[in-house]
Amino acid sequence: MKELTTGKRPGAKYAALQRLDALMGDGQKRSVAKAEARARGESLFAFSDGKMHAFETRNNYQKIVMRFIDWCRDTQNVRDLEQIIEQGDELLSLYLIEHVELQYSAWTLQTERSALRMFFQDRTAADSVELPQRRRQNITRSRLATKRDLHINLDNWQHVIQFCLACGLRREELRDLYVRDIYVRPSDQHLMVVVVNGKGGKRREVPVFPGREQAVLAQVAGKEPDAHVFTRVSSLLDIHSYRRQFAQELYEHLSGRALPPVAGRLHADDLDQAVALAVSRCLGHNRVDIIFGHYIR
Repeated sequence: MKELTTGKRPGAKYAALQRLDALMGDGQKRSVAKAEARARGESLFAFSDGKMHAFETRNNYQKIVMRFIDWCRDTQNVRDLEQIIEQGDELLSLYLIEHVELQYSAWTLQTERSALRMFFQDRTAADSVELPQRRRQNITRSRLATKRDLHINLDNWQHVIQFCLACGLRREELRDLYVRDIYVRPSDQHLMVVVVNGKGGKRREVPVFPGREQAVLAQVAGKEPDAHVFTRVSSLLDIHSYRRQFAQELYEHLSGRALPPVAGRLHADDLDQAVALAVSRCLGHNRVDIIFGHYIR
């Protein structure tokens, strides 16, 4: 990032960072705001309390905002943040139209609009721009072979893959995992993996998939407690696909039966709710519906 300030007046990027800081919901639970909205009778469809509660969301939104500010400067000759915000609807509309014409994916466009609407604190900004619909059949990530699969030898990464299949951690959680975060639970001698700072800063303990303990133990053997379990996790590894496999196999193990042979997306009535919730919590979520279509289908 280049200079953030110009003379005595903060530059647009510096001011944008301050604005993003103010939009962080530190110590505030989104669930509380959602419950309050429900009590007021408000619709919870695409609910937002206007705050960012996860640092990963903040990082992603910040990148989008910075690219947008560069675009405003380079293509519209608008450099002042106050002017950018004042013309937010017009500028965002032009920005999205350009990206639609460049055939950005529906998911990217939706994320860009969400990020900049939050930044502007205007949930109707660029309403006049029709974005392409997100369709499940267009999702290829973690389901079909991709170009990046051609550039990685998976045999060299089996230690990471098997570890993922044993506990279903996210990429960032694997990166931040220490040897001390793996222990045997005294009550039942079950091997546990502790995620100290998961998505949204949440802590959770994940029981290792029965029969896959050695994949975890092999990565901590002979290492100091304060050492990282993994020194590197390749960006080419499709971690989400391993989380999906972990979720599906864990559901079948805990429920004692195979997943229903249903074509397409499953519904709540198709699964054992208690087991589905247990799987969801192992993945770092706390809702049954979140795993339909994303992990179990």
